[in-house]
Amino acid sequence: MNPSHLAGPVLVLGTGLLGASIGLGLRSRGLDVVLSDPSPSAQAVAADIGAGRLLDEAEALQPELVVVAAPPDVAARVVAGALRDYPSAVVVDVASVKVAVLEELRGAGADLSRYVGTHPMAGRERSGPVAARGELFLSMPWVICPSEESGPAAVKAAQALAIDLGAVVTRFSPEEHDTAVALVSHLPQVMSSLLASRLQDTPLHALSLAGNGLRDVTRIAASDPGLWVQILSANASRLVELLYGVREDLNRLIRTLEHPDAKGARLDMAQLISEGNAGQARIPGKHGGPPQAYAWLTVLVEDKPGQIARLLTEIGEIGVNLEDLRLDHSAGREVGMVELSVVPSKKAGLIEALADRGWQVLL
Repeated sequence: MNPSHLAGPVLVLGTGLLGASIGLGLRSRGLDVVLSDPSPSAQAVAADIGAGRLLDEAEALQPELVVVAAPPDVAARVVAGALRDYPSAVVVDVASVKVAVLEELRGAGADLSRYVGTHPMAGRERSGPVAARGELFLSMPWVICPSEESGPAAVKAAQALAIDLGAVVTRFSPEEHDTAVALVSHLPQVMSSLLASRLQDTPLHALSLAGNGLRDVTRIAASDPGLWVQILSANASRLVELLYGVREDLNRLIRTLEHPDAKGARLDMAQLISEGNAGQARIPGKHGGPPQAYAWLTVLVEDKPGQIARLLTEIGEIGVNLEDLRLDHSAGREVGMVELSVVPSKKAGLIEALADRGWQVLL
């Protein structure tokens, strides 16, 4: 059992995916975790999977830390109640927007010296306590967003929570956080959903041509509409500024494509794609380091159990480290396509070694 930076007990208010995962992670460090949720079934499931014990209303609980894992539209209300009910506890929330929660708490006259807004940048496609994992936050960014009123002890407790759960602590102001997530999280969700909505009436024979490009861009379009209504509403002013810029770029592209043979049209198309290249290249690379250019190759594998495991085992025996891996399937053939990313200097040797072992490699 790993030592904890917290003493406990820790009260978790909200036992969905994040709350239950926090409970599981803290319980693995031996902390006393107490659970509460408006949904009796959700908190019962969280307790059953070992995320903590249920709050006994007759118990005079004095938690060291209260973690509010409530939806964004009620997070401030739950935080204010926790600050009132547990006057010696530090209270943090894990909502995905920070300024709206802080402003509502200020308006309510809450004791902000014991409050710190936080946001773990982790999640899963599935929701609820059944999907919870104690390792959900391992090596993932956890943003600590103290306000001007947050006391040093409260900030220390918020950081200890993230560290205990194996996260990488990052510190932003609430305003910086909401501006950043509008671009790196909220705008991608909107763009993915808008594109996916175009597919509703598309004939199935056309969709059968879809490859990884469409799947990659639309993957997050499967997100929970109810949650995203709350997130987009709470961060609307920052997101709408980004959408104005997207609208300008779309109008520019539409004008160009309306007259694709006009002078300068092809140059404008190339510039738009190049601007995307430049932006994509700025996304941090492996382990958060500088972006790197990797070489890709595709290996065909039979669509039967054990083939991908055998491929990865043999790549390990060859002695090449994989930087990334993607899976796709060939339309009309019972074969899979494993796209592998390696440092460029290793590509030729890996292709030769795999071919010697009988693998079909596509360049």
